Amino acid sequence: MLDWDDLRFFLALARHGTLSAAAKVLHVSQSTVGRRLNSLEATLAVRLLNRTPEGYVPTLAGEEVRRKAERLEAEALSLERDVTGRDARLRGLVRVTCAETLAAHVLAPSFAKLHATHPDIMIELIPNPRELSLAMREADISLRMRQPEQHDLVVRRIGGIAFGIYATPDYLRDQGPLDFDDGCAGHRLIIQLDDTQEMTQSAWLTDLASRATVVLQTSSHEAAVLAAANGGGLACLARFRADGEARLTRLWVPADPPCADVLLLVHKDNRDTPRIRVVLTHITESIHELAGVLQPIETSTSDVRVPV
Repeated sequence: MLDWDDLRFFLALARHGTLSAAAKVLHVSQSTVGRRLNSLEATLAVRLLNRTPEGYVPTLAGEEVRRKAERLEAEALSLERDVTGRDARLRGLVRVTCAETLAAHVLAPSFAKLHATHPDIMIELIPNPRELSLAMREADISLRMRQPEQHDLVVRRIGGIAFGIYATPDYLRDQGPLDFDDGCAGHRLIIQLDDTQEMTQSAWLTDLASRATVVLQTSSHEAAVLAAANGGGLACLARFRADGEARLTRLWVPADPPCADVLLLVHKDNRDTPRIRVVLTHITESIHELAGVLQPIETSTSDVRVPV
């Protein structure tokens, strides 16, 4: 008989492409994912995924099984959401996903206040640059800085984040002053990869410093902060994080970097579940309380001096 759990493991591997990524989403070991795939293929007597240098790719039979398994999954999740929505208890697990720096410096510190009044709600905080699926219950709530690609979501703007250009004084002394008319020739850039929230700011920086050399690309904002703080080059960073880094100096630029919206996302079927509603309210209030830090009223760099 076909085991639905085997199908869940197959879907995770088909979606994420590697054993390690699927195992992380499912909270199991890589060997468990591989074993479940082998079990499903043995039950169906057909190969479902081919292993390639780019990861696991569905076969023709795998594509057919995937389509049917996703329909089953959607029905099961719809049923689960209907039942969960009737749960009036303020207890249980709530999965929250956001970018790494927001998780570490904004949400994680705020949850102590939540648990002081709601000790029976457990938060699973998932720092991930990738947009996890709220429809497929990879997370219940998402805090992002760009519009989602997923459907059936309730999206609310709850704040904004200001950015600035940063480097260390030693780097600026070694590399010389910034000449924006010359595209900052001779300088080094640290930028975010295009699957992260900060791509708009990175595109702005590479356009401003068009003759500088990109020496580091990363999907981690925290890695970009630390690379810049160790003299790696110029980086466009969130002010709430970089202003507190003693080794970095915010630099004068002809115009401010674009700000980012802070968007709170929840699936429309889950927004009225009491424990999820409590966490949504808590996150909203926390972001509002930090408005002056996340998006300082003084955003202009006209008074920022470049060390010489």
